[in-house]
Amino acid sequence: MSSSILPPAPSGGPVDDTAVVDRGLLAAQTQGGGFWRDVFRRLRHNPTAWVGAAIIFAFVMVAVFAPWLAPYPETALPGARYITPTYIPGPGELPQFPLGLDRFGGDVLSKLIWGAQASLMIGIVSTVFGLAGGAVLGLLAGTFGGWVDNLVMRFVDILLSVPSLLLAVSIAAVLGQSQMAVMIAVGASQVPIFARLLRASMLQQRSSDYVLSAQTLGLGRGRITMSHVLPNSVGPVIVQGTLTLATAVIDAAALSFLGLGGGRPETAEWGRMLTYAQSELAIAPWLAFLPGICIAITALGFTLLGESLREAMDPRTRSR
Repeated sequence: MSSSILPPAPSGGPVDDTAVVDRGLLAAQTQGGGFWRDVFRRLRHNPTAWVGAAIIFAFVMVAVFAPWLAPYPETALPGARYITPTYIPGPGELPQFPLGLDRFGGDVLSKLIWGAQASLMIGIVSTVFGLAGGAVLGLLAGTFGGWVDNLVMRFVDILLSVPSLLLAVSIAAVLGQSQMAVMIAVGASQVPIFARLLRASMLQQRSSDYVLSAQTLGLGRGRITMSHVLPNSVGPVIVQGTLTLATAVIDAAALSFLGLGGGRPETAEWGRMLTYAQSELAIAPWLAFLPGICIAITALGFTLLGESLREAMDPRTRSR
């Protein structure tokens, strides 16, 4: 391909080896641009990716426009007068509450819409936190190697030895019952995954020919890492970040279900809705089914898009 042909050295003078390596690195980056174009082309022709993207788009739109879409405010209890100890109006029983009421008299439809906003915030913030922490550890290990790599990886192994949900529960219990504690706990449980993934990707890039040539000619480690190795190593991390969003939504709901999310009982959050639906399953099973379905569909959307992105970037499937 023409993008892989280097421009000839200027005639009439000595060859600048550093310039040759820089042109080689530029050619590699040009090929990288073609790689990403091919990835997006494959995604456009993948029906699974379209389904996942459609689910995520709908989820984001509902979350962003929740103040305009929800019939009632987040903590409003407009149907409290209809609630009795043995009766909770269900879907379709009252025209002003199409999905029924909860035990406190809140509109279930409004709670689900506001819950999408809370889940989106928790998912994004916790994933960014986990990605940032994992990127720092992975960058240190992949750049310096040696004893730094061993020290960082032993710390990561310790974190990986604890199941992610158990680690998140422990951190949330220590930090206290609040939404911020849930974000930090879920993000911290994802740090070792991002760290190992970025380290492995960087080690693979460090063995590339253009990196070895640059090292031979004395280019600095920092320049090689930040300008070339790191940008070419983030692809798998992006894929993992998409998949982690699905895990973050589920883990956040689990922590809220366990009572670690804080807030008042009538606060709109899918996991908290499941918590207070336990005691009402006999007379109002929809209070558990509806938020559970929302959690499952949202996680499915992120998973479908993430798996499609992984397949599009997999060199073993690019020839098919």
